[in-house]
Amino acid sequence: MDKMIFVNLPVKDLDVSKAFFEKLGYHCNPGFTDEHAACVVISDTIYAMLLTEPRFKDFATKEIADARKTTEVMLCLSAESRAEVDETVDTALAAGGFPAGATQDYGTMYGRSFQDPDHHVWEVMWMDPAAVAERS
Repeated sequence: MDKMIFVNLPVKDLDVSKAFFEKLGYHCNPGFTDEHAACVVISDTIYAMLLTEPRFKDFATKEIADARKTTEVMLCLSAESRAEVDETVDTALAAGGFPAGATQDYGTMYGRSFQDPDHHVWEVMWMDPAAVAERS
């Protein structure tokens, strides 16, 4: 079985966050979604668990970071092409996301970033498969 990742993120307004990620083309797994949490399916092995702040506090042993003021994590998703990077980030910004840093263009690697409605930083990155193979 492939390893899976479940990124747990605190959110202020679950409905706003769910709508944002649905506009990006992701969906929520209804078996793990209720009024306190939503399981956003990003791929077969990547999930974002959006937890209302009170629910997140049930699991956290430290204070919740204010992502508007601090960077608690930068989440990076791969893309199949430079065009997919641009499409994803442009869609995120149009859906209510916020800019997050300059475009990174290194020729064989291209990426852009956005912040979701709760200001968690998401990067979208494309790497030339030939360049990746050379480094492996």
